[in-house]
Amino acid sequence: MSENALTHSRCPHGDSRVEHEQETESDHMPVTEHDERRVVVTGLGPISSVGVGGAEFLRALECGRSGAQPIIGFDTTGFTYSTGCEVVGFDPAPYLERKKMDELGRATTFSVAAARMAVADAGLAVAELRAMRSLIAIGTTDGESRDLDALIESWIATEPRLLAGDRARRVPAARLSAAIAEELDLRDTEAVTLPTACAAGNYAIGYGSDAVRAGDVDVALVGGADAVCRKTFAGFYRLGTIAPHRCRPFDIDREGILTGEGAAVLVLERRDRALARGARIYAEILGYGLNCDADHPVAPNRASVARCMSLAHANSAIAPAQVDFISAHGTGTKANDITEAAAIREVFGADPPPTISTKSMIGHTMGAASALAAVACCLALTHQFIPPTINHRHTDPECGLDCVPNHARPATLHVVQNNALAFGGNNAVLMLGADTGRAVA
Repeated sequence: MSENALTHSRCPHGDSRVEHEQETESDHMPVTEHDERRVVVTGLGPISSVGVGGAEFLRALECGRSGAQPIIGFDTTGFTYSTGCEVVGFDPAPYLERKKMDELGRATTFSVAAARMAVADAGLAVAELRAMRSLIAIGTTDGESRDLDALIESWIATEPRLLAGDRARRVPAARLSAAIAEELDLRDTEAVTLPTACAAGNYAIGYGSDAVRAGDVDVALVGGADAVCRKTFAGFYRLGTIAPHRCRPFDIDREGILTGEGAAVLVLERRDRALARGARIYAEILGYGLNCDADHPVAPNRASVARCMSLAHANSAIAPAQVDFISAHGTGTKANDITEAAAIREVFGADPPPTISTKSMIGHTMGAASALAAVACCLALTHQFIPPTINHRHTDPECGLDCVPNHARPATLHVVQNNALAFGGNNAVLMLGADTGRAVA
């Protein structure tokens, strides 16, 4: 790919890195006869503990910023330690024109705001979007978990046991996608919520890309959202998988996960339509792989994870040697890291590509995890760097990966892989490529 004209900003930690891209090679590429079969990402809407919006999230990835801090979203009395990665100080009001704050739970607020953000980033006027055939697909774990916590508390505390109606109305997981349609006044859209937990974001992206590629819709708003809650934190804490202070994926001294929250929505379009309207293209959706081994409620299955990666490669017409880096599921638990690393070596051989975990920075955001990681992959492809795995000291020999420790790395990137592994053996691997104008056979 030819060198791009770039502007730069000073990283707060001292590195001068890419801020945004003024012009790309694809701006001058002719539309090919195969472009109607290619799906590209034209808008990004990330909300995370390290940054809100594409520019801020990019700076956080470049600098290796950590979102870890003491949890304030719920009462942590009785827990020996309670560090998490919460979204603090975010005001969703500027993104809500039709919906009211008290109508939305925290995760739904994230998803609606992220969708507004992504549509604006794609350069689409809402009136223009309403005239298009559209799809909304949002992944999650169990919807409004924070409201579920509150409902249980109120049910236990009240006599007679009555549930607060306003909270009960916000709980259904379907609200995460339906509320986007309501906020944007999309009357004829399909709104789907996919509750496949930690793999849900990749599931939603794959679902949306299929619909766009098939010509069923003109545009898809896809991603994932979840909020931190006591139920999730306490469950992982009782399992002994919550880290006291920081998440160290693939490190020999790793201690577990940090629960996090946030959302990410991506705008998907056919490449020919995107070029015709002069849209910026972040990346191309090359393909994906899905499988469910149903082997164990929580333990990952190495052979199944490897199979899912191979399915993604075959679906994308990509050979393992073409992958420039892997965004791993990388939770920072012994079971995940060793199993995932072994699966990667099974597919890629003894010398796999650099493999990083964004969870070292933003924690495990559950249903939002692979969607936020997909945004990170898109930004990495656009700005040609590999985000770091922070908090790293000594790589576990059983993992044996180049995890790009602590500092982002400039790189020439063409193809990246985004892994997502969920409880119950639900695996989803997404393949993204730099937009180079190549024809699709």
